[in-house]
Amino acid sequence: MSRSLERYADRFEEYAERYPRVVDVMTVVALIGCAVLGTQLSMPGAELPDPGKFAEVLLGLTCLVLLKYRTWPRTVVAVTALVTVTAVLRGYLLTPLLLAPLLAAMYWMAALCERRTVRIWGGVIVVAMVTANVIADSMDGLSLVLRVIGPVFWLALPLAAGSMSRLRRAYLEAVQARAEHAERTREEEARLRVAEERMRIARELHDVVAHHLALANAQAGTAAHLARSNPEQTRKILDDLTGTTSSALRELKATLGLLRQDDVPDSERLEPAPGLARLPDLLSVCASAGLDVTVTTEGVPRPLSPGVDLTAFRIVQEALTNVSKHATARTAHVRFTYADSRLIVTVSNEGPAAAPEAPRTGGFGLVGMRERAQSIGGELCAGPRPEGGFEVTTALPLQPPATAVERETP
Repeated sequence: MSRSLERYADRFEEYAERYPRVVDVMTVVALIGCAVLGTQLSMPGAELPDPGKFAEVLLGLTCLVLLKYRTWPRTVVAVTALVTVTAVLRGYLLTPLLLAPLLAAMYWMAALCERRTVRIWGGVIVVAMVTANVIADSMDGLSLVLRVIGPVFWLALPLAAGSMSRLRRAYLEAVQARAEHAERTREEEARLRVAEERMRIARELHDVVAHHLALANAQAGTAAHLARSNPEQTRKILDDLTGTTSSALRELKATLGLLRQDDVPDSERLEPAPGLARLPDLLSVCASAGLDVTVTTEGVPRPLSPGVDLTAFRIVQEALTNVSKHATARTAHVRFTYADSRLIVTVSNEGPAAAPEAPRTGGFGLVGMRERAQSIGGELCAGPRPEGGFEVTTALPLQPPATAVERETP
């Protein structure tokens, strides 16, 4: 039964929102009927006042003012209250039917106006109606307590109902605002995740393409230089060049695999992301390109999370690529230092200070390395060494925060 009533109430609210004027007119017509009927009631044995029916006409016309309750709720309440008080003072019996227009006006005022206005106007009207009911002689047979309680009770009902309606409307508006805010937040978060994913893929593509193409170019140049003087060494370099291009294709395929959907079968899953375990292969390729790299480790090596492992490898890879492309010296040194909860990686080369790829020259090498380090809570600094050459130093946490791992690990 309650569900049926709720369903009918929802339908009525929907109809009222679509056709507000029709509902207003129907309500006013019903209130006119209630007011006119209320003027026909009196105490047993008492005569009806005002035989000219002036009050009935006045109350009926006053109900037409209710059509303006949306724009002038306080004016409508004042007019209906004044007419109702006049009718009571003229001797009409104070009944809910006679009060119907005033009750409706007070409900709409309570539903549309702020709380302070409702308290002030409601208190004034209640006092006026109680005073009129006490003074009038239409209830001489009733006690003073009943004359006071009756108006207070009936006038308090529309004020309470209107206030509840206002609070319910404010609650629904707040819920809708929160839902819209949550939707905007989800959209912004989705855009942010897409942007982060694009940046991650862009860094991977840059690292793969820049590193392997730079080494392949160096290997091809060395092979061309030794083609006549050392054919055996040339064949070895060309074999290494084939391995370099194959490795580039594999890593490029793995990077582009980040764009695959989740419905890819497990049998087609790509190989794991590279890490420091592939450092010997990287050094071998650098050696074939003419770059001699030495590696030292300080402290006790400790396990690295996948994100830190990938970041450390990519930074070393990019730094050695920059040495191969820009440095005049053909030697480089990589140092791993395990200190407390951080891994410090230093890649340096000797010789005169070069101008490696940097943000001010439009390159993305140093920018990408710094972004990688910061994405897992690390730091990176790079610049010329006072004694000559160039140095890249990064400090990475051994176990980055969970959010950083989720964001960085492919």
